Amino acid sequence: METLSNFKEIKLDHPVDIIISQIRDLIITGELNAGDKLPPERKLSEKFGISRTYVRDAIKKLEFYGIVKTHPQSGTIIAGLGVTALEGLITDVLKMEGSDFHSLIETRLILESQTVKLAAKRRTEEDIVALQEALNLYEAKVKSGEQAIDEDLLFHIKIAEASKNNVLKSLMLVVTPDILNHFTKHNVCGGGKPFGALQEHKEILAHIIEQDGALAEKAMNNHLSDIINKK
Repeated sequence: METLSNFKEIKLDHPVDIIISQIRDLIITGELNAGDKLPPERKLSEKFGISRTYVRDAIKKLEFYGIVKTHPQSGTIIAGLGVTALEGLITDVLKMEGSDFHSLIETRLILESQTVKLAAKRRTEEDIVALQEALNLYEAKVKSGEQAIDEDLLFHIKIAEASKNNVLKSLMLVVTPDILNHFTKHNVCGGGKPFGALQEHKEILAHIIEQDGALAEKAMNNHLSDIINKK
């Protein structure tokens, strides 16, 4: 037996997981209680020594699961859940990126097919402008040979916004970033795939402009076929 087979892969925690874990520990020890306010994103990012994007993603996940609540005037508040329920819920959130990744992808596929159909039906002229601007940003990055994770996400989020369903948009914000980061890490979108994805984005937008929900959904499913095959 090869000695190498005795070693296990080292899995490093993602910054988002670390933030969520620290908040969990503070809640369990009673240092954070229901109604307590979290520091602003800027101060948290400075304290953690990481980008505000990670802090924002962690808060979005915690908010989606009802662990915190964000109010425009008063900031982010710890929800009034029991400690036991809260601890279990946060553990589930942390596990989502690993063992349940298949379900995460499956959820995205369901969300995308619904949002694009609704976007085709409900889009306004302002939505078309926003989608075209997002597509232009994505195209510029792809043609320059740079990674376009944020621009890809932006295009899909703009579709969700055009659907006029804020719940679908919130769900997209929770599940999509982790998937995009995972596939970029494993080079799923390497080679000429970004250029193929660019053409698929253009096709999706064309069907949204035409308000053809059936063709928009078909184009989206084709666009996400790599994810289906890689899951």
